[in-house]
Amino acid sequence: MYRNFGFKIIYQSEEKSRVGEITTPHGKIKTPAFIFCGTKASVKGISPQQLIENKTQIILSNTYHLFSYPGSEHIKNRGGLHKFLGWNGPMFTDSGGFQIFSLGHGSVADEIKGRRSGISTLSKINEEGAFFKSYWDGSEQLLTPEKSIKVQCDLGADLIVAFDECTPYHSDKKYTEKSMERSHRWEKRSLDEFLRRNDFTQALYGIVQGGIYADFRKRSAEFVSSHPFFATAIGGTLGSTKEQMYEVVEMAMNGLDISRPIHLLGIGGIADIFRGVRLGIDTFDCVHPTRIARHGGALVKAAFRDSTSREHINLKRSEYNEDDNPIETDCDCSTCKIFSRAYLHYLLKAKELLAIQAIAVHNIRFMNRLMEEIRDGIFEEKLDEVERKWR
Repeated sequence: MYRNFGFKIIYQSEEKSRVGEITTPHGKIKTPAFIFCGTKASVKGISPQQLIENKTQIILSNTYHLFSYPGSEHIKNRGGLHKFLGWNGPMFTDSGGFQIFSLGHGSVADEIKGRRSGISTLSKINEEGAFFKSYWDGSEQLLTPEKSIKVQCDLGADLIVAFDECTPYHSDKKYTEKSMERSHRWEKRSLDEFLRRNDFTQALYGIVQGGIYADFRKRSAEFVSSHPFFATAIGGTLGSTKEQMYEVVEMAMNGLDISRPIHLLGIGGIADIFRGVRLGIDTFDCVHPTRIARHGGALVKAAFRDSTSREHINLKRSEYNEDDNPIETDCDCSTCKIFSRAYLHYLLKAKELLAIQAIAVHNIRFMNRLMEEIRDGIFEEKLDEVERKWR
């Protein structure tokens, strides 16, 4: 069923953290790994060559956006996503359900992480699928499990995801259960459609839902593990605080088939990655590294932070006007080899596009260096030491 794919655990630490390797038709992914988001078939401001130069293993594109424009058949006719954007490494597409949810419940990040209430009427969900207004032209569209799989097959990413509903944090337990059960039916329909279309060039992920409820998360994990998905993604609301998020992820791990790769959807903070790795997560994705770059945010290790920062510094701040150091003196990215903080500060103030690209290059290399050291730290049983350095 997944003849051109594979996953092997190379080393398992004394805790749950592990080093592994996912095999795809477009190459191997060393895990734990970070997946960079190229939502609209482009990592904003960054070329595929720059991704390669900074040791990027895999990127993600979004089904909802590409379904809305230019359309999956247009990309299929151009040879698929890999050829269309000029990337020959592994690719991941999500199902579109996360973005459909955002239309129905407001801000994606805030609602998923429990920081926002209030319901919009921009989408409607029923057993058939999700109705929504296209972000591109306002037309009403319907995305079903079968359509999501067709679109992802057209796009041609190596790793694709079953269609589900992302239940909002503020849903009560009764609705959360109803939503989870519908997601399970949608995932089964997604799997059936995938099997009908399977040409051994793609592998399908199931998704664990269930909100903040331990019994639901366990049921959902057991559902996904009992069906022939290649891998598992943990999705949906992850609670209202960091600690609750970690508790929910741990709940979701209970009942999972841990011989499969496990992905945590939409999470990419440094502290979150260390906690996730310790719980057994293999891959992460998030827009955070490139999004903060567009606002002058440069990711830095603890030794390079200022008194106002947690995981990044804001190069727009006046204190960097005369700072002739690179973002990080021990970073091997082209930005840190060439540019000073003072120059990047000037570019940001002058609204020069080079600033965004240069900082994004650093942030991408930062995340890849982080994951490299995490893998080494697990191998050497020195993850605590690595975490102190990076957090």
